[in-house]
Amino acid sequence: MREIVLDTETTGLDPFDTPAHRIVEIGAVELWNQVPTGKTYHQYINPERDMPAEAFAVHGIGEEFLADKPRFAQVAQAFLEFLGDARMVIHNASFDMRFLNAELEWAGYPTLPDNRALDTLMIARRKFPGSPASLDALCRRFGIDNSNRTLHGALLDSEILADVYLELTGGRQPDFALSTGGGRNRADTAATEWRPRPRPTPLPSRVTEEERAAHAAFVAELGNGALWSKQG
Repeated sequence: MREIVLDTETTGLDPFDTPAHRIVEIGAVELWNQVPTGKTYHQYINPERDMPAEAFAVHGIGEEFLADKPRFAQVAQAFLEFLGDARMVIHNASFDMRFLNAELEWAGYPTLPDNRALDTLMIARRKFPGSPASLDALCRRFGIDNSNRTLHGALLDSEILADVYLELTGGRQPDFALSTGGGRNRADTAATEWRPRPRPTPLPSRVTEEERAAHAAFVAELGNGALWSKQG
């Protein structure tokens, strides 16, 4: 199953404020059967407005840096093509989906159904009720290195969230069911290619000398035509 772990950075908290707040960065990581493929999407976006000081303090992305970046309408098609029909994995999904759908609507594109997004914040709150469920708190819980996260960044945060998501859904163990595609997964390969190796030191015989002699005498009584007499 293809999934896209996604994060955005914005100029504020509500796209329907006046003036409207806008997306300034999108980062996304592709997973296949909960394994990162190495494919990513990353785009800075000119919000066509000022950058409030509170937002700059969170992500450090300023107006001057964004001045020559494309507008959302210019990158919407490429973003949707990367997304495809994959399920989205987002921390606090309602926030990002609200902004994405506002931007898509303003750019003249169909909006994304909310049920396409899996909210890791909700998963964490159900799994650890009463405990902090921020991305940083979950990194501490699972021992995930987020030392590079001095400021929020959409691509870095989506990469960290991919690790958190794997832990929330059962640890770093991808689905070991037989692949429905053309290839073989690691578990299937291991099962069919495993072969027992000989012991470094053979086990000692459990037959005593008395038992061995008694068996030889029994075989001798059967005569030369006995099957056991023909075994070398």
